[in-house]
Amino acid sequence: MSIPAAVGYITRSEGTAEDVAPDADHGLSLLDCSADPLRAKTVSPTLISLSIEQDNWIEWAGTAAPNMFFYNALDNLRQLAGEGLWIRIGADSEDHTNYNPDIQYAEDIFPAYTNTTPYPEATNITVGCDYYKLIAHLPALTHVWWGVNLGQYNITAAYLESQALLAAFADPAVVAQGTTLEYIEIGNEADLYSNNGARNSSWNPIEYTREWIEFATNISDSFDLYSRTYPKLIGGAFANSAFGTSGFSPQAIIGAGILNSAPGSLIRTVSQHHYSGSFCQGSGGLLQDLMAKSTIRTNVSEFAPDIAVVRSYGLDYVFGETNSYACHGAPGVSNTAGAAIWTLDYSLYASQIGISRLFFHEGVGYKYNLIQPVALNRSIIDGSSLAAPIPPHVQPQYYSAIIAAEAIGSSGSAQVLELQFDDPWTSGYAFYEWGVLRRALIVNSQAYLSGTTAARNTTHVDINFIGHEFGAGPTSMQIKRLNISYADATSGLTWGGQTYETSDARVSGPLVMEAVPVSQGVDVQETEVVMLSFIV
Repeated sequence: MSIPAAVGYITRSEGTAEDVAPDADHGLSLLDCSADPLRAKTVSPTLISLSIEQDNWIEWAGTAAPNMFFYNALDNLRQLAGEGLWIRIGADSEDHTNYNPDIQYAEDIFPAYTNTTPYPEATNITVGCDYYKLIAHLPALTHVWWGVNLGQYNITAAYLESQALLAAFADPAVVAQGTTLEYIEIGNEADLYSNNGARNSSWNPIEYTREWIEFATNISDSFDLYSRTYPKLIGGAFANSAFGTSGFSPQAIIGAGILNSAPGSLIRTVSQHHYSGSFCQGSGGLLQDLMAKSTIRTNVSEFAPDIAVVRSYGLDYVFGETNSYACHGAPGVSNTAGAAIWTLDYSLYASQIGISRLFFHEGVGYKYNLIQPVALNRSIIDGSSLAAPIPPHVQPQYYSAIIAAEAIGSSGSAQVLELQFDDPWTSGYAFYEWGVLRRALIVNSQAYLSGTTAARNTTHVDINFIGHEFGAGPTSMQIKRLNISYADATSGLTWGGQTYETSDARVSGPLVMEAVPVSQGVDVQETEVVMLSFIV
């Protein structure tokens, strides 16, 4: 069925849009994917995925029994996506991990916490025989990639970890639920090794490529990864990119011959890491700066040269670790509802330039978590002791993952197209299934902050279908809203009137949606997301 193009017009007004006449016309296109297939991008409902710091993996998964809060939070997403989730496990911890079969699960050594870093990563992790088998505690059909140690240049450690990984994923309990080890990642953020003492100052992409090939050859030959359907290997996982061939980047290691090596033939996906800022020195950013539409596009589009080169080799490209502010997030920014607005626009825009998944980094007690999987005894903001533990809970960004999965849908044929609003605060995306327009998301990223005395501004969007030979299009739509009190709120969000801020992470409350004629358009408040579902 051919769906016509649609054009809408937006205006800004104080209060509600009905009070003020339009003052400008700004083109917004909902283009017919069947007529313009090159513009709409195929997208997975697992676009927003998770990266987990592996030092506290046993707390995320649970040992004697599954961590049901974490399980439920993942299962909500799995049900909406209609397919298995993707999870990366490793990060900084992977270069501090060794294997000892005499240990059952894991023994971690953590440094002292600070006000800036209330929940630091472990400096030493020793894992044992049942550590990797805990993957059986996650929802069925989960796709996993796991990192092994390159930073300590101990090839025996990487070999033993890989051996234990493959044994765990061959365990009957894991096989029965269809969970797969898709990738092994060798080393995390190797471009930083000369900064953190893992290598000397002469460390460069050529040296990295040589060492990666050495470790990858040992692993791939020892376990005959060439004849296996999975796991394959991840390439890169760098913290930064030189966006060329002169420093660490996908282009540099491809130029150094990584893909021409025997284990390089096992690389299916290239991963890079990206944060929008840093809280490593305790200096945070402004919430509105994070949320800004222009900032998102500038930050993400700079990766376009790397993406183009990677995809020219037929490889997938992902942000294998990402989030708002590096070093676990900035207080009053990363843990807020405004970060949920940012996450949604950031992820969907990334899909438009060739990034197939974004793995949002998580750690126990991190400020930017989507999910806090266990009770916390210290404040995530400043490390101060809490009068009573905070039980497991979801944070505002979790709603972004829910909304993205729901908007993309479970058809397996989804395509997404960015809508071109001529407005600095409004973004939009159209979602198609089998070439038919089904849904649209409109995101208002202007921060409405607590303490604001001015009226909350509203953007009105008119939707007019044009370009069809009969001039027809959907006449009815349903509106679903992400309700947020203030951009700097840390809780109290609802999606369609329902909340996920429950003791078991399951959704609660009656569903609230508005059924209106398309001709009526829609009002979108500052710091709000609306989903339009078209009745066709």
